[in-house]
Amino acid sequence: MKFKEKLYKYSELIIKKGLNIKEGDILVIRSQVKNIDFVNILAEIAFKEGASDVKINFRDENFSKLRYEYVSEDVLKDIPQHFVDEQNYYMDKKAKFLSLTGEDPNLFKDIDSEKLKISMIANSTALKSFSDKMMNNETSWCVAGAAVSSWAKVVFPDLSEDEAVDKLWDLIFYTSRTDSEDPVKEWEKHISDLKKRSAFLNESKFALFEIKSDNGTDLKLKMPKNYFFAGAEDTNAAGETFIANIPTEEVFSMPHKLGVDGIVYNTKPLNLNGSIVDDFFLKFADGKVVDFHAEVGYEVLKNLLDTDEGAKRLGEIAFVPYDSPISNTNVMFYNTLYDENASCHLALGKAYPSSIKGGDKLSAEELEALGANDSLVHVDFMIGDKSTNIWGYTEDGEKIQIFKDGNFII
Repeated sequence: MKFKEKLYKYSELIIKKGLNIKEGDILVIRSQVKNIDFVNILAEIAFKEGASDVKINFRDENFSKLRYEYVSEDVLKDIPQHFVDEQNYYMDKKAKFLSLTGEDPNLFKDIDSEKLKISMIANSTALKSFSDKMMNNETSWCVAGAAVSSWAKVVFPDLSEDEAVDKLWDLIFYTSRTDSEDPVKEWEKHISDLKKRSAFLNESKFALFEIKSDNGTDLKLKMPKNYFFAGAEDTNAAGETFIANIPTEEVFSMPHKLGVDGIVYNTKPLNLNGSIVDDFFLKFADGKVVDFHAEVGYEVLKNLLDTDEGAKRLGEIAFVPYDSPISNTNVMFYNTLYDENASCHLALGKAYPSSIKGGDKLSAEELEALGANDSLVHVDFMIGDKSTNIWGYTEDGEKIQIFKDGNFII
């Protein structure tokens, strides 16, 4: 199968299955300008599926770095109202949102971390209403990968630029199941398998999970009553199905914001807005980070934790088998979309309301009362490896092992 044919199949999977574009929909695409040819294919397919309009928001990583180097902190704090209004306009129109991820993982390593923190807080505060609606699945959204040379050369430093980009595209097609004869059929089977795992976890009504790994991770996470595990397929407010991440291998829910105790070590580098954080641990007591350290990216991690009170607590727990397509590539992607789907992971910050049964209909105050964390951020970090063992404790005190040596045994 030729590259262009694979790219069309990948685009069709994103538009038809990932976002479920139908007659009259508006599609908003966020992408690096380097992906313009890919974006045009996506737009063409969306129009053919009946989209009434496609809005494209391009960015350029080199310009983003240049801007951080030269603009003042006051400028970074000032988020233009027209920008906020545009995002809210499309949300109110129930547009469907596609974000193409793929950039240099080390893009901002030499940028003042205080500037990055100021910009992140300013943008997150200005777009809080928009982000809350997105995380509440009021409309369909999808994050998918797109290979660019700056990312590919970090993943495959020993290859030429063209060879690295080609190899990264091959992995994107493989991990998204696009190189199969019938990707949609493969995804339907995959969704069914993840739903079975979610159903077991939900029906077991676990009160607590215990996670241990050979690297020193020893963590207990209490679960809120009526927690809800889900995976792969979501449903928006209009009852339409969509896939938020392509690829995805996880089933996820939320821990109780006050019920996390112990220590956890990362098992893969974290790419946090263009800066790498690695070799770090987080120590929790009563749900809150009380100690931490990072050999790489300490200030970046510190700034993340200082974002707000909720950034020091967890909003997600996700189970991913070590023996899975992305993990089995033995490739470090330095991109959260891929690395989080090769490893069990947690997320600092805001919880998805859908992780509580009926949570999409609850107010922020009601969600908090049930144990859901709130924050301006939601940052996944990887904690699983081939030594990871996980046990669930039922409300009756029964101990059930659900992960052994990195993989599900349920």
